[in-house]
Amino acid sequence: MKQEIKKINIFDYMLLSPIEQYKKLKHYYFRSWKEQDSFERYTGILFFIIVMGIGLFLPEKYRKHGTEFIFILSIFYMATMLRRLRNAKRELIEKNDKIALQKQLIEEHQKETIDSITYAKRIQDAILPPTDLIKEKLSNTFVLYKPKDIVAGDFYWMEQINDTILIAAADCTGHGVPGALVSVVCSNALNRAVKEFHFSDSGAVLDKVTDLVLETFEKSTAEVQDGMDISMLSINKATKQIQWSGANNPLWYIENKELKEITADKQPIGKSSHRKPFTTHTIEYKTGTTFYLFTDGFADQFGGPKGKKFKYKQFQEILSEILDKNPDAQKSALNTAFENWKGDLEQVDDVCIIGIRL
Repeated sequence: MKQEIKKINIFDYMLLSPIEQYKKLKHYYFRSWKEQDSFERYTGILFFIIVMGIGLFLPEKYRKHGTEFIFILSIFYMATMLRRLRNAKRELIEKNDKIALQKQLIEEHQKETIDSITYAKRIQDAILPPTDLIKEKLSNTFVLYKPKDIVAGDFYWMEQINDTILIAAADCTGHGVPGALVSVVCSNALNRAVKEFHFSDSGAVLDKVTDLVLETFEKSTAEVQDGMDISMLSINKATKQIQWSGANNPLWYIENKELKEITADKQPIGKSSHRKPFTTHTIEYKTGTTFYLFTDGFADQFGGPKGKKFKYKQFQEILSEILDKNPDAQKSALNTAFENWKGDLEQVDDVCIIGIRL
């Protein structure tokens, strides 16, 4: 319970000595700042202004004591305001110190996270076939690979079994760290399907990869819907046989300057409510034909003068324009077209395009 304080009679106050005025003023004034609400505080300020006015118009017999009272009141007012300013400054310094500490902790955690993701990129890069190896097996080939983040959900893959070279562009669920984790599972499944189970037929490979991915995710108590879309080409130069299979992502190839498309099976590598065996498409081998395996990141990029998607039609037009260029020049042209379209906008997804000229 607050201690009750008697009201001050201004005229009685003027008759007191300066020492007595100081004692009463100190008790009342400091109480008002600590205990009074905002209304009382503003009233106190108004009271101070009124006292100053009264001091100017007091009768002569009160003038001396009135002047002393105003002087003492002014000193206490300024002293109190200085004290409040010092307190406010100290509180501000303490808050700034806390903010600086929190900023330092956030920066340290961010650095640790980035360092961890950067190290994860080294692991993910290790599962990607070296471009020199790809060019050794398929000399007229380019790979345009542009992760959205440090690590990616898209990846490219190649393996050889006997005389057959299998190469694919894959798009796993999500991007960044979640997509990268799924990509490791799917890449491992591709390797097992070819090396361990010795499949070389493109459709059979994707069927086995689906089994292995489902087997991996079924170990989890939670329901996992992750998987990947993929476009896979199987090339046997000895028999001149070409096969292709796709999960959601199509195949484009240019033959005699005409762009042709083979549509993919409308199902992912992973859990599906309408699973069926993947189709193996056989393509006639013709020297000079260029095949394109790709994910959806290039066509889905927003940009241009109206901030719209690049879309597949414009993608096809560029491929037709750069057909006569060598693989490295095609890669450069596609990268330039992508960056010019994107402009200052953020990259929306991982990009992976493989061009193979036989």
